[in-house]
Amino acid sequence: MTQQDVLKLIKTGECINVEFKESKTSPTKDVYHTICAFLNRIGGHILLGVSDNAEIVGVNPEYIPKIKKEIVTAANNPQKINPPVSLMVEDITVNGKQIIAIAVPESSQVHRCNGKIYDRNEDGDFDITNNNDIVAMLYMRKQSNFSENKVYPFLTLNDLNENVIEKVKKMINGLNPNSQLPKMDDFTMIKSLGLYQEDINTGKKGFTLGALLLFGKDEAIYSTMAYYKTDAILKVENVDRYDDREIVNTNLIDSFDILMQFVRKHLPDPFYLEDDIHRVSLRDKIFREVISNILMHREYLSPLPARLIIEKTKVIAENANRAHGYGHIKEDTSIPYSKNPKIARVFREIGRADELGSGVRNIFKYTPIYSKGGNPELIEKDIFKIVIPLMSESKGVSSKETTLKTVEKTVEKTVEKTVEKTVEKTVEKTVEKILLLMKKNPRITIKELQNVTGLSRRGVEWNIAKLKKEGKIKRIGPDKGGYWEVADDD
Repeated sequence: MTQQDVLKLIKTGECINVEFKESKTSPTKDVYHTICAFLNRIGGHILLGVSDNAEIVGVNPEYIPKIKKEIVTAANNPQKINPPVSLMVEDITVNGKQIIAIAVPESSQVHRCNGKIYDRNEDGDFDITNNNDIVAMLYMRKQSNFSENKVYPFLTLNDLNENVIEKVKKMINGLNPNSQLPKMDDFTMIKSLGLYQEDINTGKKGFTLGALLLFGKDEAIYSTMAYYKTDAILKVENVDRYDDREIVNTNLIDSFDILMQFVRKHLPDPFYLEDDIHRVSLRDKIFREVISNILMHREYLSPLPARLIIEKTKVIAENANRAHGYGHIKEDTSIPYSKNPKIARVFREIGRADELGSGVRNIFKYTPIYSKGGNPELIEKDIFKIVIPLMSESKGVSSKETTLKTVEKTVEKTVEKTVEKTVEKTVEKTVEKILLLMKKNPRITIKELQNVTGLSRRGVEWNIAKLKKEGKIKRIGPDKGGYWEVADDD
């Protein structure tokens, strides 16, 4: 979020999705009431360091790290916010003063703060815990808003793929060894992720559509959603039909891997150092976000298949969408919405997605570098579309032949460098060995050096000449009857 974004929110004033809190040295307890209310309503932004009358009073800079840590910790603590939630918390300088902005997503679950349910109405947070009718309406609204919440009462653990569940547990544990999720049995973990619910309309309990999509066996997914698939297509040479195609209709965890492999198979990955230090895969950075978007934010009750199309000059990704607005998304003005928050949470837990909004920023950040100046397009409509421009063929990205030539050159250079380094190391070791032998036996002969080092006479003489030139050894006396003087190490 930029200073301009904050000023726009302040100008809007407090409303159903904007709240101001002074909180100069610590978050007041009603900050968490607002977080809970935003989660239960349509999400929103909380600005700390702004008074109720929209005056920017600022947060004490010394307390900013403490405040941010406290908010993030509380949001992930089920004793405070239940179910826990990941929030985007950032500090921003506005008119010379520091404020803290908290971006709260709309959630597909009903949340409690300290055991109480809060909802948002206009510019206030209200405790609705004991109002059964309003709470029932809240549950119904959540289930109708998010297709991932659809309950399938006859779906059982036998319909889920235990290998995929185990794979997810290992991925979570590898990313966060302190997480309790991998330690749970399969049912408890899935329920903890909000993927086992009660249908408020029928009172029946069961696994949700989100559970089926994430962990379901292929036959269970097909029998429930015969239309479900993601179509990956390469159209470079044969533009009337296709050069390669992969129809992906398995669970979302494996779908991600299959789609990434398709991208890696057909798109190059130019060498790039970030901050001139770390090697970064531009291709993976961009298409990790593109593919995650196709899988996480798709409207799964729509029969329209998602598509990933690699063309000569661009890559197009499309998926059915429940739009929160229409038109082009811009990096500095977009407000992120999670279309399937529970599926998105699992993707974050396994490291295939980051905080809400970071994917859009990564696409805008890395695409111009990858495509040599081209900018991505993200278009929010009933069909969500992402367009990633590619470099022209003359610059090295389009056909298989060009890609293979690039790979061949890279391999050739790598082999050359490897051979050079190997030769250098071998020479260094041989020189060290000769120096050591001369120190131990100053009267050692060339013939004896040949026997020990395995070098030819010419090789030994070449190394001796090199050492003499560098001033590391000196011959005292004649070839016969003389000895070697080895210079002391500095």
